[in-house]
Amino acid sequence: MAVSSKEIEFNFNEDQMRLKIRALEQNLEKVYLGGGQKKIDKLHKAGKLTARERIKLLLDKGCEIQEIGAFAGHGMYEEHGGCPSGGVVVVIGLVSGRRCVIVANDATVKAGAWFPITGKKNLRAQEIAMENHLPIIYLVDSAGVFLPMQEEIFADKEHFGRIFRNNAKMSAQGIVQIAAVMGSCVAGGAYLPIMSDESLIVNKTGTIFLAGSYLVKAAIGENIDNESLGGATTHTEISGVCDYKVETDKECLATIRELVDKIGAPDSAGFDRKKTIEPKEALKKVYGLLPAERSKPYNSRAILKCLVDESKFTEYKVGFGKTMITAYARIDGWSVGIIMNNRELVKNGKGEMQFGGVIYSDAADKAARFIMNCNQKNIPLVFIHDVTGFMVGSKSEHQGIIKDGAKMVNAMANSVVPKFSIVIGNSYGAGNYAMCGKAYDPRLIVGWPTAEIAVMSGAAAAKTLLQIEVSSLKAKGEKITAAEEKELFDKIKNKYDEQISPYYASSRLWIDAIIDPIETRKVISIGIDAANHKKAVEKYNVGVIQT
Repeated sequence: MAVSSKEIEFNFNEDQMRLKIRALEQNLEKVYLGGGQKKIDKLHKAGKLTARERIKLLLDKGCEIQEIGAFAGHGMYEEHGGCPSGGVVVVIGLVSGRRCVIVANDATVKAGAWFPITGKKNLRAQEIAMENHLPIIYLVDSAGVFLPMQEEIFADKEHFGRIFRNNAKMSAQGIVQIAAVMGSCVAGGAYLPIMSDESLIVNKTGTIFLAGSYLVKAAIGENIDNESLGGATTHTEISGVCDYKVETDKECLATIRELVDKIGAPDSAGFDRKKTIEPKEALKKVYGLLPAERSKPYNSRAILKCLVDESKFTEYKVGFGKTMITAYARIDGWSVGIIMNNRELVKNGKGEMQFGGVIYSDAADKAARFIMNCNQKNIPLVFIHDVTGFMVGSKSEHQGIIKDGAKMVNAMANSVVPKFSIVIGNSYGAGNYAMCGKAYDPRLIVGWPTAEIAVMSGAAAAKTLLQIEVSSLKAKGEKITAAEEKELFDKIKNKYDEQISPYYASSRLWIDAIIDPIETRKVISIGIDAANHKKAVEKYNVGVIQT
């Protein structure tokens, strides 16, 4: 029997996705090694565990976790030897049955020193804790600010000092903070443990001081060793800086679990959850449903059926604004409102053709109303991106696309229910904004390996930039051959393509993680479970909307 073209295309798409997932796994394997095996061995020799080993022991066995920013710093700071995972590991997981954020310095990466991306990642961890009212646990093992880059990490509003401001704010908000000093804790970083609610220090390996023994000798002429200056005995028996003295990393982590176990019950935001029913459509089916060629149309609803409980959803305004799917569904039992770009070529009610993945006036209007409905009903929002942007041209402008787009952005930006963003394909231009990009405070934002985040596609950007470059050369009286023009185009496109990859976005924390598509349900479920710890403080108010 002959194989149909549909089946061939499905198999090709699946193969391409699996290749991307395998590349993701290989990249993660490298990231998990931190500063490399030699550094890990050195740490073990000193009787210390790695950041990831510490986190594993701290977490409940077998609990599902979500790592934040595994690719932070990817491809950055190469002149300084790189900074895998930004030199700090951040995980959302369960500790003694309680949802927590864990932040662990990776001492294998420049002795846990703070690069600019390290500060950004720590602030993201604190932001997650504050937004969701989650306990946060710091496993400190850091040499402090990476001095060659101090101007990019020290003095500005979103730099190192913001962490201590957040410590103070979280304490005032009643968000539990526990700090364990499991290695160096120096200079400004020495304030972190004492600004936490409770602190632990490991004997013989943990030290806290504003200035180490060499600096003390240079500054005031005092001769003293680091252990006497700021070791565990000093800080638990003399200074009172730390609350608990423990002998090993394992004892330290076990003590933290005991402390978390005694925390009072959290509030609930009241999000609805029922028994989980797995999708009727296999999750892995999405591998073959999403075209390898990003410009091709596809059945977005077929993908949605792989993601939601029972493969069942209730569409809102199904016959209107057809380039946007708005639907109520459940994911892992949680009630959600889904806003998803429809990538099929459709006809509107007037019989006019509309391109899939483009936001038209009717689609923006529908999405805005749906967002308001979800806020009215206390339903978390899930945005699934495959968007090329808003429709352009005279017809669209005359219909008021800017006004309708602004309506959607306004409704989404002011939303008080938690928002989650999943970038499965394109996320271009103002489309990224309207679909709750990073700037609009999604509780979590992740991308599939197929995600592309930029002002426009690589091809479109390259054509635009090429036109500008060619015009500039012609203005100077220089001639350019067709071959030279193609070479210039390829050069521009290759550079731009690198910048729109999910790795580029993830390295700069524009997204929290790159995930295997089959992890999508898990990510959303963990996110809503975390968000359910905090009731909305503000009432929903969209402000002024033009109609």
